[in-house]
Amino acid sequence: MRFLHVLVLSVCLINGALAQLRTPPKGQNATFSATGYVRDAKTGKPIQGVNIVVLDVSKGYVTEKDGFYIVPLPPGKYILRFSHVGYRTKEDTIVLNKMLFREITMEDDAKDLDEVIVTSEAPDRNVRKVEIGVSQLSIRSIRRIPPLLGEIDIVRSLLLLPGVTTVGEGAPGFNVRGGSADQNLVLFDDAPIFNSSHLMGFFSVFNPDVVRDVTLNRGGVAAAYGGRASSVLDVKIKEPSGDKWGINGGIGVISSRLGVEGPIVKNKLSLLAAGRVSFNDFLFKLAPPNLKDTKANFYDLTTKLKYQPSEQHTLTLTGYVSTDVFKLASDSLSGQEINASSTQFDYQTLTGSLRWNYFINKQLNLTTSAIFSQYKANLSSPDSSNAFQLKSGIWHRQLKSDLTYTPDERHQWQAGVSAIDYLIQPNSRIPGPISNVLPIDLARERAYELAAYIQDEWKLNANLAVVAGLRYSALLNRGPETVRVYEENGPRQDETVSSETTYGAGRIYHSAGGLEPRLAVRWSVGEGKAIKAGYSRLRQYIQQITNTTAALPTSRWHLSDNYTKPQIADQWALGYFHNTTDNVIEASGEVYYKTLTNAIDYRDGAELQLAPAVETQIVQGNGRAYGFEGLLRKNKGLWSGFVSYTYARTLLTMNSPYAEERVNNGQAYPANYDKPHTLNALAVYRPSTWFSLSLNFTYSTGRPTTQPSALARVGGIIVPIYLDRNQQRVPDYHRLDFSMTFDQNPLKKKRNQSSWVFAIYNVYAHKNAYSIFYKLRPTSFADAYKLAIFGTAFPSLTYNFKF
Repeated sequence: MRFLHVLVLSVCLINGALAQLRTPPKGQNATFSATGYVRDAKTGKPIQGVNIVVLDVSKGYVTEKDGFYIVPLPPGKYILRFSHVGYRTKEDTIVLNKMLFREITMEDDAKDLDEVIVTSEAPDRNVRKVEIGVSQLSIRSIRRIPPLLGEIDIVRSLLLLPGVTTVGEGAPGFNVRGGSADQNLVLFDDAPIFNSSHLMGFFSVFNPDVVRDVTLNRGGVAAAYGGRASSVLDVKIKEPSGDKWGINGGIGVISSRLGVEGPIVKNKLSLLAAGRVSFNDFLFKLAPPNLKDTKANFYDLTTKLKYQPSEQHTLTLTGYVSTDVFKLASDSLSGQEINASSTQFDYQTLTGSLRWNYFINKQLNLTTSAIFSQYKANLSSPDSSNAFQLKSGIWHRQLKSDLTYTPDERHQWQAGVSAIDYLIQPNSRIPGPISNVLPIDLARERAYELAAYIQDEWKLNANLAVVAGLRYSALLNRGPETVRVYEENGPRQDETVSSETTYGAGRIYHSAGGLEPRLAVRWSVGEGKAIKAGYSRLRQYIQQITNTTAALPTSRWHLSDNYTKPQIADQWALGYFHNTTDNVIEASGEVYYKTLTNAIDYRDGAELQLAPAVETQIVQGNGRAYGFEGLLRKNKGLWSGFVSYTYARTLLTMNSPYAEERVNNGQAYPANYDKPHTLNALAVYRPSTWFSLSLNFTYSTGRPTTQPSALARVGGIIVPIYLDRNQQRVPDYHRLDFSMTFDQNPLKKKRNQSSWVFAIYNVYAHKNAYSIFYKLRPTSFADAYKLAIFGTAFPSLTYNFKF
């Protein structure tokens, strides 16, 4: 319970700081501040890296990540000039005789054809920022990437970044710097998303019409974040328009979109609501007979309500719901030992977050959030005699508070506390009315995850800056729970259970936790040049357990407990960043090395879905990941784009005194997502403000796979024999995409806006292998077959509108 004392002490310290800093000390020289936010005039999104110059005073300032700025000055009249690449320069005349709060909006410069392809940061932000391994994508840049079947995809766009891969085309989730898909914390306006894909992995759950920007922390994770061992993907929803109503949407092959936003009370209360719906069942009517009864459709709805009663207080309420239905009519992927003729997956995400931002004064800002997230999955088979449903779910409830304190231009302190309440329903199998299937209901898992952190960004001088943070996190497992006790000097198996201990409701029966230091250093070695280094430790208490290549929507989630230790990742990174004088060309290179303690993998022959004690089906060991990430980008001109290359290795070692708990005889082996070489290239040609052409090429090494080494005959049946895990690979992957966008001429002022997007995915129709499989003959294997998800070119045409 020592952590609870730390938590209470942290809250007291924060409250004490608030009490002392609300009023300036007596006798202090009269200095006031012009403060506020700089936002995009159309989208309302904050603009980071805006240059602010005080005319006739020769002082300059830059807006922070959320568009916030502070300009401290003596009393008087001043002119502030706001400028940023791609926006029209704006001047604001102010009179300072008290603290002044102003919201500045900047209009897009339609005559400027220069475009930042990957990031929405300031032109030299990649050099000046202290963090290492952090990438930010604007929705404008994402729209330039050739879409799949006309559907702009947030998660798919991440695969163009260095260090980000996937196990295969159409696989759910993504992998970052040698981490599994469940080691990524995915946040949608602060609410965690446990399944970030629609249609079994083909598209992401994020509606591009509501997204403001996307930030991926793959190396320099701030102390405010925790709970995952690999990365943090932070997706922010744009602010609703506070002055006028508008409607936008699009019609595509896969889905259609419609959104509305505007003021309920002008500049006080505003609303954003947007939805997507997909009904693709009619497409399968044209497919071969074995696919005619296939179903694949989804819908999602995103809402955001913003209330700003005063300049100091802002309340936002965000809600999101999505539902997927995916049915295979001629096969079964149930994973059960049941002869089912078809499988249907139904899964749903429901989130909500209430956020209160309190701008206390020019130095202090307090943000408090209440967050709810729920993920439910249902796998079913309709066969009357073998009918069943397999239900699972996760409930995440969280309270957190973050305080930002900016005493001067050299320091920015952040501190905060967080408490999460977890409830996991692993799996419950429910038979049909006349089914022969036996019911199974696994015990629920419950726990609290508590955390407190503090961080300071310290600019020592013009060339040297440091971000240092410390986070403490802990997991407290609580009852009701029955914990097995296994025999000593033996493996954990059902046969080695010696006794059981039962704990009542609410009782804490196990705890784990520790410190998580974070450090990043930036050293400027010349104009537009910087060397950066970083270290971070991350702890993960919740994990997805699977023995499939890509996790299914019904894959089991599991909390750390007596036998499953938290995964701990330690990562070191070093990088060099160089921009040309006018920031036309950017070049960067990063190397990293990461160790993973208590890495998780499955035992040979594991049956995970309905195992009453998951510790009998998994093993834990060590892992290491290392690599190089290079990026070369051109930001301006008729042709813009980038080339990124990644070399990455991920090796796991699962060793144990007991043979049953070893993998690959205790020797190191590649993880499922180990892909040494990845090359991405994106080129955008934009000769005018109304037309652009995009080409995207990607290449990667094939992922590891385990192939049979021999055959055995058992009772007259040929059985394959598998030896070492992941020692072979599927063929290498490569693909070319193409798209053209026809926008309305922005120089012709019209109330309504529209655009057409024509795209071809997989232009030269390469049959990339997702997996390799064999067909058995009476005495031997037949030739190997490869499964290709997209084995041909896919054209699409999408119409987008806004008025």
